Amino acid sequence: MHVYPSGTLGTEKDNIEQLRIGALDMMRINTGPLNSVVPETIVTVLPFVFRSTEHMRKVLDGPIGDEILASMEAQGMVGLAFYDSGSRSFYTVKKPIRSVADMKGLKIRVQQSELWVGMMEALHANPTPMPLGEVYTALKTGIVDGAENNWPSYESSRHFEAAKYYSLTEHSLAPEVLAFSKKVWDTLSKEDQAEIRKAAKESVPYMRKLWDEREVQSRKVVEAAGSQVNTIANKQEFVDAMKPVYGKFANTPKLQDLVKRIQDTK
Repeated sequence: MHVYPSGTLGTEKDNIEQLRIGALDMMRINTGPLNSVVPETIVTVLPFVFRSTEHMRKVLDGPIGDEILASMEAQGMVGLAFYDSGSRSFYTVKKPIRSVADMKGLKIRVQQSELWVGMMEALHANPTPMPLGEVYTALKTGIVDGAENNWPSYESSRHFEAAKYYSLTEHSLAPEVLAFSKKVWDTLSKEDQAEIRKAAKESVPYMRKLWDEREVQSRKVVEAAGSQVNTIANKQEFVDAMKPVYGKFANTPKLQDLVKRIQDTK
């Protein structure tokens, strides 16, 4: 097995196409860039759709998660498992974000996804889609005023050096997907397919354990380096601001049903 980390094989959009044509056997990717290819993945990216990490894990470990993974096959990908990608919050260069009003006019880097653009527009910010590899320079040179991501990404990308204000909006718990190329999958024996599925599911608790440990470690690193972390006094105003995003993107009966089932999961 050959592993290619850190965008060696191009952007996430490139990797999706490589997987669909069989040039890549397997990939791990955030559900955001999958939205335009697999509509069912949209619900996992919707802001505040998951109430907590525990709620997200319960939903994705159950029938709703299996249904979303199965929907990938029609687009040339075999969804094997969901991995955590943490809760995402905003970090900014000049001042912390404490309320929705603080977002107005800020140039915020987002993933290359229409839904993420829509989220920033709902907060009256100026969305700036760009690949992750370009963000550090964009923060340093003022092309963007801020970005949003989880603790490990904020730390490992060194974005904390350029944007020291980390505001705990925790607006998204969008997970990662472990996906296999359907083209390659169909060449495997039923036994091999079953073993790969089993190994993928068994890797989830281990991945979560490592992730949880890494989040704690990353937060310690950035705080020791001088990052200022602030909580949001009124998170509900952020939740309320996102209603147009649901109207625009969860816009089919199937997606609306998935959203309702996620929200009804206790």
